[in-house]
Amino acid sequence: MTNARTLTIVLFVVLVAVTLVITIWASRQTRTATDFYAGGRSFSAFQNGMAIGGDYMSAASFLGIAGIIALSGYDGFLYSIGFLVAWLVALLLVAEFLRNAGRYTMADVLAFRMRQRPVRSAAAVSTVTVSVFYLIAQMVGAGSLVALLLGIKPGQTFLGMSADTAKVATILLVGALMIVYVVVGGMKGTTYVQIVKAFLLMGGAILMTILVLAAYKFNLSDLLGAAAEKSGKGAAFLEPGLKYGKEVAGDPTQTFYNKMDLLSLGLALVLGTAGLPHILIRFYTVPTAKAARRSVLWAIGIIGSFYLLTLALGFGAAALVGSKDIVAQDAGGNTAAPQLAQALGKRFLGGDTGGAALLAVIAAVAFATILAVVAGLTLASSSSVAHDFYANVVRKGQASERQEINVARASAFVIGAISIVLAIFAQKLNVAFLVALAFAVAASGNLPAILFSLFWKRFNTVGATSAIYGGLGSAVLLVAFSPVVSSLPTSWFPHADFAWFPLQNPGIISIPLGFFFGWLGTMLSSEKADDGRYAELEVRSLTGAGAH
Repeated sequence: MTNARTLTIVLFVVLVAVTLVITIWASRQTRTATDFYAGGRSFSAFQNGMAIGGDYMSAASFLGIAGIIALSGYDGFLYSIGFLVAWLVALLLVAEFLRNAGRYTMADVLAFRMRQRPVRSAAAVSTVTVSVFYLIAQMVGAGSLVALLLGIKPGQTFLGMSADTAKVATILLVGALMIVYVVVGGMKGTTYVQIVKAFLLMGGAILMTILVLAAYKFNLSDLLGAAAEKSGKGAAFLEPGLKYGKEVAGDPTQTFYNKMDLLSLGLALVLGTAGLPHILIRFYTVPTAKAARRSVLWAIGIIGSFYLLTLALGFGAAALVGSKDIVAQDAGGNTAAPQLAQALGKRFLGGDTGGAALLAVIAAVAFATILAVVAGLTLASSSSVAHDFYANVVRKGQASERQEINVARASAFVIGAISIVLAIFAQKLNVAFLVALAFAVAASGNLPAILFSLFWKRFNTVGATSAIYGGLGSAVLLVAFSPVVSSLPTSWFPHADFAWFPLQNPGIISIPLGFFFGWLGTMLSSEKADDGRYAELEVRSLTGAGAH
């Protein structure tokens, strides 16, 4: 175990050192606001596609989905399908239009034909809220990962720290690193870190998939059979209904809620991507709309391939590690993929030493995944605070580029601190599940405002703020009074009980409410939409004429 810990720590130090070198190099290329927010719009379609993949294939994808498939079988694959299908929505409805019509942030599009201050304020609030939800998931994944790597289990210590203390220390470390990446490197540094991480993650996932299949002589039927047997749930492991949409005998009300929760989760996953701020700002880093389209196509190919690999990772973990050992290490199943790496290393690379080596390598890849995604999220939220709120609301468009960048850097510290504190309370939850909540919040607040702005001529300022605050507020409120926060052993506050909302994902209620509030606010307002500005936005979004 000492050798495994030493190897792990060495790999972590090397990884962090490499990413910091990239960040420092990028900081020397960052001179203007365009460099800081959009990487100077200098990335090719392939580079941006890789970076989008690096941004999107988060701890939820690598750790969370593998874990949820390992524990819930067929139902866990719903996340892979939902995350992938969501890209078609982003490609068809958002990517090119946003690239043509905006400049740095989502709010550039929303405020184009409306009063700047209320719309940009609402967009900044929404961006920070969604980003913080997403950041919590990455932090929780990091804590679980490092506890496994250092071999810390309940009752054991490392450097005088218990397992829980080590997880908290890891969350603090990740938070500090993500702030450094954003403050020092801006979009250029963050993008290059994401590209490197995407290569590492795809390489690690492909290697593990080949080894899993080799363990069962490339016979998928044997793999699935072994996974079902080791799960302790038999044939039900390979059928729908084990986790979502479960039928409860003698309780039709709970059965109905379970089925609604499944539908709600599906809606959030499919519609959420098109409203995620850290994904939306990636479309501004390419020089043309054509490059934006092509970068999304590259991203779909990379992300689609990866999500197919998660099947092998999840079922491989169920078969070779077993649900009991996975839950014993982490209740949310977040360590299934690294535990699988350890089992594969023991089998194919020479006993405990090989297991420790492959575990350390895959864990370093997972850690790179977390660092890249948290940097992208922090950049998106701090950019919105600086560009939307400070420059256009507080300073009314009179702020200099240097002042904007300084505020962005300062806000990165604040957002990082908030995320760290919240993540410490959410350590029992599966990270894929936490990201699904972020998707629901994004689809409820951001997506209605974006689509109405682009495609509804009558939409106005009151409608935009109503859509954002109404959708966002209803999603957060429903989560606060759901079993996610209280009443269950896995809740944030398991000993409290104020969960009057029965569903764990609010999307089926809050997403329609976001669209409804946007429509209602527009219809009740006496403000008249600017037809000339709408015509200009339409031409710009469709053709790119007049875009930056």
